[in-house]
Amino acid sequence: MQEPKRSNFNDRAAASAEAKKALLAKFKPKPTVTDPDFKSREQRRQEELAAVRAAREAEREALRRAQAEAQQAMRQASLDAELSELDAKRQERKERKAAMKAEARAKREAKAAERRR
Repeated sequence: MQEPKRSNFNDRAAASAEAKKALLAKFKPKPTVTDPDFKSREQRRQEELAAVRAAREAEREALRRAQAEAQQAMRQASLDAELSELDAKRQERKERKAAMKAEARAKREAKAAERRR
């Protein structure tokens, strides 16, 4: 280090410039190691948004499927009810015809029995 008493203006100016450079060097960005898996905030936001959209679409699709299945079940129940109603009418008609037939047979047998007497 030089003696401060024997320094001239040029020496002091050079020393001041060096000190200033040293101070400015502290503020310069230093090279850093970047994370290879680094994702920017915008990228993460986009990914989260895509995940939320996919989840909502899956929920909507499940709801649509459930509604379609419910409608199909209602149609099937309606058809089953209609078929059972038709079967009940057929059965009633069969019973009525069987009763009429039995009544007619009984009438005939009664007439035949009267003739035999």
